[in-house]
Amino acid sequence: MKSEAQLKQDVVNELKWEPSVTDTDIGVSVQGGIVTLHGHVPTYGEKYGAENAAKRMIGVKAVANELEVKLASSSQRADDEVAAACVAALDNYASVPNDQLKVVVNSGWVTLEGTVEWQYQKNAAELSVQNLVGVRGVTNGITIASHASAIDVKDKIEAAFKRNAEIDARRIRVETRDSKVILHGEVRSWTEKYEAQAAAWAAPGVTAVENDLVVLA
Repeated sequence: MKSEAQLKQDVVNELKWEPSVTDTDIGVSVQGGIVTLHGHVPTYGEKYGAENAAKRMIGVKAVANELEVKLASSSQRADDEVAAACVAALDNYASVPNDQLKVVVNSGWVTLEGTVEWQYQKNAAELSVQNLVGVRGVTNGITIASHASAIDVKDKIEAAFKRNAEIDARRIRVETRDSKVILHGEVRSWTEKYEAQAAAWAAPGVTAVENDLVVLA
């Protein structure tokens, strides 16, 4: 088991390695496997990149991202300009059914609304806007339409787990409530927890995933 000092150093090193993170003054603290990131970054994309970098480390059970986005003067834009850029980005992203989505911008904070058929489309919509100049944060309020039975969803997810080399399917139990999926059990790393969650979201008809998997220290 890693000590908190070792885990902190691993996260610090990974932040320096991560190409999307340019700010080397990000503060890192660790307690009980929970990593807290604090300080300021110049873009929302960098805040997102720092969080993902921390999650990749073995021994990390959770990440509290308290980084604040402070835009440089050259990156500040009026809300109507940010909104126009978001609409254009959604239009140019082939995976996103932009005719079903709406963008709301308030003081640089972007809220996405609407309905899509798949989780990857919801994710793609967020990815398309998070690195735009002037964006301080993103709330993804897009919902997913469901057309599948709970039994069918459960069977497909369990089969996907068995195919994935990164997931130990024997340790994970899948529960379905209508189109909602609940994952129970233990995993060896945050990466495995994320892979299991991604596999669950990939099943057709899933509208929500509650990831209760516990990361073993």
